[in-house]
Amino acid sequence: MRFNSKARLDSSRTRDVGGGGGGLGGLPIPIGGKAGGGIGGLILAVIIYLLVNHFGGGGGGGLGGALSGSAFTSGSVALSGSGQTFDYSSCKTGADANKSDECALVAVENSLTDYWQHQPQVEAVFQRERAIDVFHGSVRTDGCGSATTDVGPFYCPGDQTIYLDTAFYDTVFKQLGGDATPFVRAYVIAHEYGHHIQDLLGTMSKVKTQQGKNSDSVRLELQADCYAGMWAAAATSTPDEDGNVLIEDLSQQDIDQAITAAKEVGDDYIEQRTGGSVNPDQWTHGSSAEREHWFQTGMNAGDDITACDTFSARSLS
Repeated sequence: MRFNSKARLDSSRTRDVGGGGGGLGGLPIPIGGKAGGGIGGLILAVIIYLLVNHFGGGGGGGLGGALSGSAFTSGSVALSGSGQTFDYSSCKTGADANKSDECALVAVENSLTDYWQHQPQVEAVFQRERAIDVFHGSVRTDGCGSATTDVGPFYCPGDQTIYLDTAFYDTVFKQLGGDATPFVRAYVIAHEYGHHIQDLLGTMSKVKTQQGKNSDSVRLELQADCYAGMWAAAATSTPDEDGNVLIEDLSQQDIDQAITAAKEVGDDYIEQRTGGSVNPDQWTHGSSAEREHWFQTGMNAGDDITACDTFSARSLS
């Protein structure tokens, strides 16, 4: 993935909020309630599973209890890995994004905003997200309680903010064998931005069932993957306010890596990787095949958002 070096960046919605804000006081939160589901919440299952089995954790609450709310109320991408704050206002152009992972986050947010504000079936209700808040360790949101790094990236509809923890890619994601390439990071942001679009369209209010192969939770997550695919297909042809295309090059290898990342956060893949049996009754995000399928469905949607209507689909695979 390469950015147009001459394109200007708007860093006003990307901010480093540091750390602190308490522990997991805001969890668990149902997807249909305060917090929008995200990739990181599923990966939290891996951490809990490993801790429970390695240290002899207890059966009562265990894994199911921790994920019962599918809260996803923490998170961020590990961009620098240092845990130090970063001044995103220093990201001025696409040239900066080509040199810095932090500035690449700004550029991806700009590209997503450019795409969705002019998407024909969304533009009438479109509002920019309030912010992408990058934090370190823990954070307190304005609408979804508090969370720590372990939960992963998430969207909070209460304050229309995407939360990203800088340790996510370098710790949790790599435990699944994931490779945090630039476009894999972009896919994660695009998925969370998809939850913002769902919030604007009122889709989150449809989520009643939180678990199971055909649950509303799974349908919400697969739709966010589909929306990410829609953006990816249009990313190299979407102009910014100056008429410049921000993402200059997106290779097939970039797309393949995003599809692989979608596979690596499939419920069945994680169950197998953690040594358990595949149990569709516990799914909250969908299988690897389903996540790959809906990302590619978005890629092939031809800018028609109805192609991503997972809630009406009889089959999700």
